[in-house]
Amino acid sequence: MPVQHDIAAETELWDTFAASAFKEDAEPGFCWTQYAGHGPGPELLGDPRSVLEIGCGTGRALAHLAEQGIAARGVDLSSVMVKKTTTKWAGTGAEFVCSEVLEYLSEHEEEYDAVYSIFGAAWFTDPGRLFPLVRRRLRPGGVFVFSQPPAIPGAYGPQGMYKGGFAGKAMFTYRYSYRPAVWERLLTRAGFATAEARVLDAPHPGHIGTLLVRAVAP
Repeated sequence: MPVQHDIAAETELWDTFAASAFKEDAEPGFCWTQYAGHGPGPELLGDPRSVLEIGCGTGRALAHLAEQGIAARGVDLSSVMVKKTTTKWAGTGAEFVCSEVLEYLSEHEEEYDAVYSIFGAAWFTDPGRLFPLVRRRLRPGGVFVFSQPPAIPGAYGPQGMYKGGFAGKAMFTYRYSYRPAVWERLLTRAGFATAEARVLDAPHPGHIGTLLVRAVAP
């Protein structure tokens, strides 16, 4: 059964997250994994002229792409984060929009060469609703790439996730976790021509790896 998200409550959560995650001295940078300098880079996007990042957070990845001359737009639920990123990365040409991702993808008709998510909206949005909308926003042959932590064995589907610790105000969201083969099936069912999901090992044995998923539109 689909999970009913409380968008107002999740907005408050991500506004709070923005206050701690955004760093004024940050530089543009692109990394799919949680380990700096580890794993592939933006080459997974191909050679796009335009990109959309869903759940763009601190904006570092989007700013990096914009500096390469790519038309780069990001969508984030937090108005606090969007205000910070718009100011911080104004000189790069990156554009930041405050919106709930499903609403944005449903209501706007722009198409992109690539849509991506780095520990962002693809982790926190029902793939049954998200993937068909992403597919519609891609040009023919466009790519959808996302990364997030891999599923804990035996713990699949939507799961509640507290943010900010386990004391104080209860702020939570839902994340979506599946085995790689299931991610591939969800994407092809949503209309993608091909899909490949894999877990990239961490740079240190025994540490948490990174789920990397790449799908191509027909």
